[in-house]
Amino acid sequence: MFPAEFVRQQVEQHSRPGDWTYDPFCGRGTTVLESLLMGRRAAGSDTNPVAFCVSRAKAEPPTIDDVQREVARLEEQYMESSPRRWERDRVVLPPFFKRAFHAATLRELLFLRATLNWRRNRTQRFVTAMVLGSLHGEMDRSDAYFSNQMPRTICLKPGYSLRYWRRHRLYPKRRRVFEMLGQKARQRLDGLPAYEDGAVRLADARSASSRFGGLKGRVALLVTSPPYLNVTSYEEDQWLRIWFLGGESRPTSSRISRDDRHTVLEPYWQFLRESWEGVAPLMSRTARLVIRLGGNGAVEQDMTSRLVDSLKSAFGTIRMVVPPRRTPLVRRQTMNFNPDSSGCRFEVDYVFSI
Repeated sequence: MFPAEFVRQQVEQHSRPGDWTYDPFCGRGTTVLESLLMGRRAAGSDTNPVAFCVSRAKAEPPTIDDVQREVARLEEQYMESSPRRWERDRVVLPPFFKRAFHAATLRELLFLRATLNWRRNRTQRFVTAMVLGSLHGEMDRSDAYFSNQMPRTICLKPGYSLRYWRRHRLYPKRRRVFEMLGQKARQRLDGLPAYEDGAVRLADARSASSRFGGLKGRVALLVTSPPYLNVTSYEEDQWLRIWFLGGESRPTSSRISRDDRHTVLEPYWQFLRESWEGVAPLMSRTARLVIRLGGNGAVEQDMTSRLVDSLKSAFGTIRMVVPPRRTPLVRRQTMNFNPDSSGCRFEVDYVFSI
């Protein structure tokens, strides 16, 4: 994730109010949300359902009254449903889930997992996004998370998590899901300025021109951070959130996208070339491209030249507006739980004009 401040700087410098911005790897929707808050029109896409749900919830927020009513209605529906149904669903889950969540909390989450229509219902999508944001995190630092002690950014593998909890004698606390969702809705929506809806699609960047046909030649600014070379698998990292959206109750990889993690140089650069080619028809003739890129096992100078080549294959002539600039890396949260993990070695910011 790049910080909101970074996006605001780029949007302020390289676009004007009313312009379209676009992020083909929109993740949690930072580019989309910050652009909308700054008076731009914004679009985003991603192949990961967690990214789509969270980004579109930010792009199309309901009113706080709608969310409060929906949370109250869902709680009432849960209370009227058969407790045995959710207990049956709970007991057949793998051992990880019994140690990750208090039994009563997990029953409420199972009800919401089965009930929320996050694909088509604006208000329920926003509720789903709030659940995803609170599904797991560091319970020793905050009572805002539903889970036992975990990183908030990623979910570690079940076996490692169980060993960690047993070694530290950690047990999940009872969390009242509906009450917490009502509180979170007030935190997220109270005082939020009104803005025009954005356009977010569950789509591959390579199909951008067909999925956003009405934007051809209209996008003034692209701000994005593509998947880094050989750093992480988003599908594995977000497996618990993907489970809540209807996925499997264990980590998986390459089921959502085979391009989720590239470890070999040539297929990686081919993937980026194809992605830029999918995006190119949307860009205006004077558009700017802001790209943050990193990797593990790549040399910075080579990465720059290969990025330029991949962009030229899609856009023809491009010009680097400012020299590439490294961004400082901070200690990743995962290191608190798994000190032996390896991550990104460096990140570089690029700005191009077409």
